Amino acid sequence: MVFWHAFKESLKLPSKKALFKLNRLGMDIVVVYMFILLLFVSFPSLIEEITTPNDLSNHLNVFFLIIYFFIFYYLPMTIIVFVFISLIAYVGKGITIMMKRKLHFSILWKMYAFSTTLPFALYTIIALFYQFSNLFFWISLLYTMLLFIKMISIYPKINN
Repeated sequence: MVFWHAFKESLKLPSKKALFKLNRLGMDIVVVYMFILLLFVSFPSLIEEITTPNDLSNHLNVFFLIIYFFIFYYLPMTIIVFVFISLIAYVGKGITIMMKRKLHFSILWKMYAFSTTLPFALYTIIALFYQFSNLFFWISLLYTMLLFIKMISIYPKINN
């Protein structure tokens, strides 16, 4: 239930109320939320792998194909996304210094993780029917960065 609540609130971003509700969630909830979100993002590729005949799927039954998929697709994708979110959170730390806001790395990480919800959800739905070009990923990156900066600006400035 907490994950559904997090999903609904992350769709309301950059609302100040939604942002503060999401930042009250623990980091463990956010990490599991990202695992679940990435699981849904990988479904279109899994379905394509199962339904498209190729040499690998001809020799493996569906169970082993699913295991193969999660080891060689889901796990690397998850690692790459988590590293990318961490790098963006470090960039966000620099942005907070320039904007004179006091935000910790963990809050920035959660903010960026939740800002990826809408692009990931759109990708999951649309990828079931169409192939994507790299343009979608660049637009998604631009959207999440602008949303991230907007969310940082919601926090009050540091009093000197």
